This record gives sequence, structure tokens and C-alpha cells, in this order.
Amino acid sequence: MMIGRETLLSVLFTIGPVLGAALVAGLVIGIFQAATSINESTLAFVPKLIVVFIVLALSGPFMIVTLSGFFQTIFSEIGRVNQ
Repeated sequence: MMIGRETLLSVLFTIGPVLGAALVAGLVIGIFQAATSINESTLAFVPKLIVVFIVLALSGPFMIVTLSGFFQTIFSEIGRVNQ
């Protein structure tokens, strides 16, 4: 049960900022497209891609620390279960 909880929290903390930024960027772009009646597909894709890359670059160290802590916990639990 603890492993499942740790897994969900690690996934939430690592991918949450990226998904949140993509959601906000998509909302802003959608409002802009609705206001200007521009329905260009690259206008929706490219800015979201840029925002996701920026967020990944900024939150990358935090993601690595979170995932390495998670994997250390998993490997220590695997060692404890095998005893």
C-alpha cells in the first residue's frame, strides 16, 4: 500500500508542473484563437511545446531528486521484502 502511495505522489510531483503549464498555455492560446478567429494548428502546438520544454528545463533538477528518492525507497523495500 505504501509503495502505491509513493508511486502516485512521485508521478504527481514530477509531471504535475509540466501538465499544469501545458494546460495554462493551451487555455491562453485557445482564448487568443477564439478572440482573433485564427485557427492555425501550429499556433496551438508550437507555443505549448516551447512552454513544456521551458518547464522541463526549470523543474528538471527537482524531478530528478524526486524520482531518485522514490527509486531509493523502492529498492530498499525490495531488499526488505526478500529477507
